Formats: sequence, structure tokens, C-alpha cells
Amino acid sequence: MTIAASWQRLRASLVKSAGTIVFGMEDGTVSIFGLIFGVAATTSSTAAVVIAGASGAVAAAVSMMAGVFLDVETTRDEIAARRSSLRSGLVADADALAAALPLRLTAAGLTQQQCVALVGAVKHDREALGGLLLALQGAPEPPQNPWEQALWMLLADFFAAAVPILPFVMLPIPQARLVSAAVTIALLVALGIGRARIAKRSTMRGIAETVSIGVAAALAGIAIGVLINRAFAG
Repeated sequence: MTIAASWQRLRASLVKSAGTIVFGMEDGTVSIFGLIFGVAATTSSTAAVVIAGASGAVAAAVSMMAGVFLDVETTRDEIAARRSSLRSGLVADADALAAALPLRLTAAGLTQQQCVALVGAVKHDREALGGLLLALQGAPEPPQNPWEQALWMLLADFFAAAVPILPFVMLPIPQARLVSAAVTIALLVALGIGRARIAKRSTMRGIAETVSIGVAAALAGIAIGVLINRAFAG
């Protein structure tokens, strides 16, 4: 495979996985943002903050990867089982399914002439009949490769989780808190725009929702960290 062909394949995979990538980045950013600020609010040890953040980031990324893999694999198996069941039904009673087809086509909004034409075209072709019945059932397109989706989720989740952590690696904790908050909120704004474009809805709503969730996670992390620290200190 040439470099150009590999690049085209990677680009196509990236476009098809846009929703997975945005979701993974949002999950990684929000979860680690809350974790890192909860720890940073109760300690002056850079090592403690970075260890907690890195451990949480790796665990969350692997967990999300596994979840996406199982979800896509289950969906794929469900579609395969549905197709297999339909094929079995065609073998057992293709004539009855073909006879009931005009009513289903009419219910779908086709005219009588269109129904007659379609039934005539597929009634002697079991594969075409099965495909038409699946279309009437609203069968989804076959999902992507589970490994492909899982790897995109792993990369997206881990990359986004690193954003709030890196300032604590490079700066003292007081300055790192400010820089981490700024860069994380900027990333959340970008993710909000991405979510809005994918969902084709208001950009401002997407930004507001995403940033609000991130800020809420940070505040929750700080609150629980402070409460636990006081409980053990007292």
C-alpha cells in the first residue's frame, strides 16, 4: 500500500470516526479535569498530582476503549443476527413475505404502481427481497471495525486527558492551576464547536454545555478533595 493510499484510508477513518473522537476527547478532558483539580486543591506535591492524573488518564482511556470495542462489536453481531434471521425466514416462507410486501410498501408511502413494480422486481430474487425487507425495517449501516473505533477512542481520550495534566509537569502548582484551567477550557470550547457541527445544532449551545460540564467536574473534584482532606486532617 502506497503512502498516499494509506493517508487516504486514515483520513476516511478519521472522518467516519469524528463522533467517537469528539466523545472520547470530551470524556478524557472532563474526567481528568475534575480529578486533577481535586488533587491539586489538597496538596503541594507535583508528583502526587501528576501520578494521580496520569493513572486516571490511562485507566479511563483503556476503559473507554474497551467500552467502545464491545459496543461496536455487539452492534455488528446484532445486525448479523438480524440478517441471518431474515434469511432463515425467507428460506422458510419467502412467498408469504413477498405477499405481505405490498402492504408494507404502501405503509412506507409508496404508490400502488410503485409497489407493484418493486414487488415484481424482487419476488423471484430472495437476496433482493431480503435487502428490501431490511431497508423497510430501518436496518442500520454495518458498523465500522471495532478495533478501529476502539483505537480512535483510546488515542482521543488519552490525548485530551493529557491537556490538564501537562501544566503540572512543567510549572509549580499555583501557576499550573491557572494554566491548566485556561488550556482545558479552551479545549472544551473547541470540543463544543465540534459537537455542535456533528449534531448540526447551535454552536453556542454546544460550547455552553461542554464548558459547563467541564467546570462542574472541576468544582466537584475540588469539593470532594477538600472534604476528604479535612476529614482525614481533622
